[in-house]
Amino acid sequence: MRRTALALALLALLAGGAVAADKAEKLDGKTLYKTMCKVCHGEDAEAGEYTPMYLIIEQWERFFDEDYAETHAEAAYEDGAKVIDAITPEMLKLIREFCIEGAADSEHPMTCG
Repeated sequence: MRRTALALALLALLAGGAVAADKAEKLDGKTLYKTMCKVCHGEDAEAGEYTPMYLIIEQWERFFDEDYAETHAEAAYEDGAKVIDAITPEMLKLIREFCIEGAADSEHPMTCG
């Protein structure tokens, strides 16, 4: 329930065209990952647990370049909002950067906390 509330709060914060793009630029990839991705990919999650450190840089690049759109086409949050619609291209760019910077073979591997 708390995860859904966090995701909904972030969606409300980012609602509204140009305002959404402006807010997304001010957010960081880690915060976006924790609120938009970890809700479905946390510990013991049905969709599988993923943190930046779960994959190497090459695997994260392939995921974002080739697999994200297909694997998340029908994915939805508990409130029914489609993931692919809720995560803007600007947000996805920041999430991608966070995952690649914290990948298992990066200089500073990181979990998502």
